[in-house]
Amino acid sequence: MTIAGRKVVITGGSGFIGSSVVRHLISHSDDFIINIDKLTYAASPEALAMVEGNPRYRFEHADICDRDKMERLIFHYQPDLIMHLAAESHVDRSIDGPAIFIETNIVGTSILLEIALKYWQGLDSASKEKFRFQHISTDEVYGSLGNHGRFTEDSPYRPNSPYSASKAAADHLVSAWHETYDLPVLITNCSNNYGLYQFPEKLIASTIIKAILQEPIPVYGDGSNIRDWLYVEDHARALDLVSRHGIVGETYNIGGDCERKNLEVVETICDFLDELSPAHNGDSHRTLITFVTDRPGHDFRYAIDFSKVKCSLGWSPQETFESGLRKTVVWYMENEGWWRHILNSRYEGQRLGKVSTA
Repeated sequence: MTIAGRKVVITGGSGFIGSSVVRHLISHSDDFIINIDKLTYAASPEALAMVEGNPRYRFEHADICDRDKMERLIFHYQPDLIMHLAAESHVDRSIDGPAIFIETNIVGTSILLEIALKYWQGLDSASKEKFRFQHISTDEVYGSLGNHGRFTEDSPYRPNSPYSASKAAADHLVSAWHETYDLPVLITNCSNNYGLYQFPEKLIASTIIKAILQEPIPVYGDGSNIRDWLYVEDHARALDLVSRHGIVGETYNIGGDCERKNLEVVETICDFLDELSPAHNGDSHRTLITFVTDRPGHDFRYAIDFSKVKCSLGWSPQETFESGLRKTVVWYMENEGWWRHILNSRYEGQRLGKVSTA
């Protein structure tokens, strides 16, 4: 088989963001994509049904913590790019069980870095120059903002949850492999993603589903916590651009320029559903909103300054919060079978991340 584009290994390519990147690269490039995924509870193979028959796509079932198998796969496929998205990602789950976050996000990343370094060191000079290791991270590593300011690439790391601490550690490992061994790395830190095929435990997906089902919609605390929202397909475009044109050793922050209080997010979803699928009794979906005990250590505000990626690579989000959210609401309305299967098989929508005070 003749390959016109790059050979790209994507770890976690069956996850929410990873599957969006796979779809983007298959549709908008000549790259040959190797998706390596453990297929945890949050994976969605259905999100890749449209690419499964494509001759430029391969799937490999593997855990990044399985050193031997990962090494065999990397040396077999000889990638030009390793885009590392495989991670445990839900803050509430990290509160309930931090060990798997440490194992996957820290140990798994270190194993992958060791394999990537060994592989890269054995390449010829031209292939060495072309190779990149791209690590995808989160704005949560920077901690919590007050009412003003935004995270930049120079913001100090102040992670507050087991999840963000594990991602911060992974970021530092990637940087260390570059500084110590010259491994050509790129790091991106993104704001909160949303869009199609997001697992129902996350705020926007959970709210849409509970509103459709006419169930109480939980809002942590008073709903005043603020997040910067990024449509997942905009994120996929940015990751592609960074992989092709980013400067080795640099970090790029990717945000949606869509700051909203959590309560505003939930209310906007309710308003869309009032318009698109009115309740039989005529009540607004807002009547389903229920305030619950806040998450332990809940960061107040995240906001990203993405001027670096905008100025240097020409990227900016194409979706506004309203346009992206409307698309997302419509998608969940039209794909009820997908999320109902998840609710019936591996996640019932229960509250996670509560710490006992007993």
